[in-house]
Amino acid sequence: MLLRTILAATAAVTVLLVPATAAHAEPTSAAATTVAADTGTTAEATTAEAAAGANPVIVVGGLIGISIAYEPIAARLRADGYRVSIYQLPGLGFGDIRESARALSSYVDQVRAATGAAKVDLVTHSQGGLVSRWYVKFLGGADKVDRYVSLGSPQQGTYVANIINFLGLGSCAGIVACQQMSIGSSFLTDLNAGDDTPGAVRWTTVRTWQDELVRPVDNAALADGATNVLVQAWCPLRIVGHLGLILDGTTYTIVRQVLAGAAIRPNCFAL
Repeated sequence: MLLRTILAATAAVTVLLVPATAAHAEPTSAAATTVAADTGTTAEATTAEAAAGANPVIVVGGLIGISIAYEPIAARLRADGYRVSIYQLPGLGFGDIRESARALSSYVDQVRAATGAAKVDLVTHSQGGLVSRWYVKFLGGADKVDRYVSLGSPQQGTYVANIINFLGLGSCAGIVACQQMSIGSSFLTDLNAGDDTPGAVRWTTVRTWQDELVRPVDNAALADGATNVLVQAWCPLRIVGHLGLILDGTTYTIVRQVLAGAAIRPNCFAL
């Protein structure tokens, strides 16, 4: 029985990591803010000035996201002068997202106590964006978070999670977080009920057409006044996958501009 469970979980994770294909259509959501291209350098200077007195930044990982995987983006942030820590989801994110959010709540309080900061900024990847949104919306995070940035988070779910059922592996092979990221799950119904962007938090999402795990791609966007950035709306030839969002130079220029409160003008040629 144990072997069967392990095999099922492994198969589920494999499906979540296998690239999916879908038609690429330009987003048309009127409820959210979508931005277009420029490559100015003024924002970079503004970012460097802002980092000195900025909030601590917590990089919130995703499913199976061991902390070392997020060192590249954390190192970029540190090089720009930010105080950075990485939050690895409990149990690598396989469990209840709501429990991960409760653990994040405690972690945020630890960072605030250690740094003396009133608020933190969250840079989240994949499932980490849902964990962070639950924390902000239901666990008091709206008073402790200043800026929220999600990179490829399935805000409205992903059919890549639903397809596991189709393959005969049952409901996500029993992986709770996968069930919760399935389109139409009760978790997402609760999370997306009412205001997508509660509190005074400044909300930004970043998504890419080449995301293998968030399908449809526009499910990575938020409504209610969020700033939603499609990488290819600025840089049509930039190819960035789901995991690439935490490594890509152009994506990082978006993150650093958001954290600095600068206008979003990604550098399409950044390494």
